[in-house]
Amino acid sequence: MSRRTDRVSELLREEISDLILRSVKDPRLEQGLVSITEVAVSPDLRRATVFVSYFGEESHREDVIAGLQHAAPFMHGELMQRLKMRNVPQLTFRLDPSLERGARLTSLISETLREQERDE
Repeated sequence: MSRRTDRVSELLREEISDLILRSVKDPRLEQGLVSITEVAVSPDLRRATVFVSYFGEESHREDVIAGLQHAAPFMHGELMQRLKMRNVPQLTFRLDPSLERGARLTSLISETLREQERDE
């Protein structure tokens, strides 16, 4: 990515996080912890894919993504007011399972180490 898309990605990540925390009032988003892990912006700055990590019940994950996607037009309007950009990207939300995968691997490693200590 270019330096410009990197800067826009980071700016969008901060602003979207703030919007979710303070302005979006969707009950589907209050069921657990929602965290923006990354924002990937297209080279023409017209589209942005927002990768979201969700900590909560697995059965609510699809509801959280649906809630975020439902709030995307509202967030786009808010971003247009907050940011001094000619074109604010259209937002698409995707689930990012990398943090959960990392936590699961950490717990498996810890469990294996405990078993080794017990066997010795």
